[in-house]
Amino acid sequence: MGRRRKTPKIFENIEVIDAGAKGKAIAKAPDGKVIFVSDAVPGDLVTVKTGKQRKGFYEAKVLSYEKLSSKRTEPVCQHFSNCGGCKWQHMGYEHQLAYKENEVVQNLKRIGHLELPEISPILGCKEIYYYRNKMEFSFASKRWLTWDEVKSDETIEANPACGFHIAGMWDKILDIETCHLQAEPSNAIRNFIKNYAIKNGLTFFDPRVQEGFLRSLMIRIVSTKEIMVVLQLFEENKTQREALLEAVSKQFPEITSLQYIINSKANDTIYDQEVVLFKGKDHIIEKMEGLQFKINAKSFYQTNSVQAYGLYKIAREFAGLQGDELVYDLYTGTGTIAQFVAKQAKKVVGVESVPEAIADAKINAKNNAIDNVEFFVGDMKEVFTDGFLASHGQPDVIITDPPRDGMHKKVVEQILKIAPKKIVYVSCNSATQARDLALMNEVYKITKTQAVDMFPQTHHVENVVLLELRD
Repeated sequence: MGRRRKTPKIFENIEVIDAGAKGKAIAKAPDGKVIFVSDAVPGDLVTVKTGKQRKGFYEAKVLSYEKLSSKRTEPVCQHFSNCGGCKWQHMGYEHQLAYKENEVVQNLKRIGHLELPEISPILGCKEIYYYRNKMEFSFASKRWLTWDEVKSDETIEANPACGFHIAGMWDKILDIETCHLQAEPSNAIRNFIKNYAIKNGLTFFDPRVQEGFLRSLMIRIVSTKEIMVVLQLFEENKTQREALLEAVSKQFPEITSLQYIINSKANDTIYDQEVVLFKGKDHIIEKMEGLQFKINAKSFYQTNSVQAYGLYKIAREFAGLQGDELVYDLYTGTGTIAQFVAKQAKKVVGVESVPEAIADAKINAKNNAIDNVEFFVGDMKEVFTDGFLASHGQPDVIITDPPRDGMHKKVVEQILKIAPKKIVYVSCNSATQARDLALMNEVYKITKTQAVDMFPQTHHVENVVLLELRD
């Protein structure tokens, strides 16, 4: 027999007291358990109905709002209640920043049990909309119908869609009319392609039966105003493809890189696919403090250019380089931080597991005439060894910017063995950052910490910590 589903509970007049992980709000049930609430803001008074029930908490949805929080603001996006991408758009930005900073501090204290210095205020975004330089959209033969549409008595057409995946539904695409995350002509390009396809009978992809022509769309718009558009097609149809791309090029002459991919495999990841140039250059150029960074279709680059600059400045300031240091930049990506600090260091060594990223890093360093950086490819825990250190030297400063999972235990052990004077730890997940810092707490003390908001309207937050050797 399967496990019996617990009967949902209804809790009335519950006060929402905090903002939690993954954009959920937090309340307390009468029995003392925590309730993770969707679509609520701290300060709301709500009646909720539970869904999942666990030993220590409930997950719940709001049935009614008895009183609305003063922290609320009106969402600007027409898709807010269905999209799920900007979960905090209904909360004033100053409150978003406060909860993000608090989450970082609480993770460092509760998970890492770390002693913290005075906290530097979170670096907020001047532009709280239209801040992303990269957006990815998916096509679907039938758009996802909202619950309001499903419940209505009207006959609703499930027309083709170009938009975002509904959370937790790999085959459901919400059709997006206007997205407020990327500057124009992003919306204009997406809507033109969708409308052209419908008018000219081009088919949209159906992931369940693996059929259709249009599969996905990537748009990159950087601060230099260069624009990259990459269309991913499920199958080749030369006549349709060329006509579509010519129409896009003619409508948007400002596009500097127009490319396409034919991808007939089951998933739509592009990293193992050939990207074909249709018109313009095969890359775009982003600039930062006199440095140029070449970005191609597969390049990783921070998706908020302005805040990336702020983040890198904090990392460089924390490192406090005098010009005679050997710096290791672990998880260097395309070498942006390495090149950003190079002029203040004797030498920088960057290590990254993605070969394409290191190829980009080497090209960018050459184009920027930076000759005191070296880049190496490999899994961090396999490359960052005693032999590697013997060949390239003992670092005075380590900058590390690992993925969300944090650093591998072997990498932490090697850092402790090296014991550089300073470590600058940049993280997009303060929970795993706290775990790693706890492992280094006997040897290092935290002397500076500052959060950076890269993604307004979401719960995501970056954090930079400076570690210095204990006396």
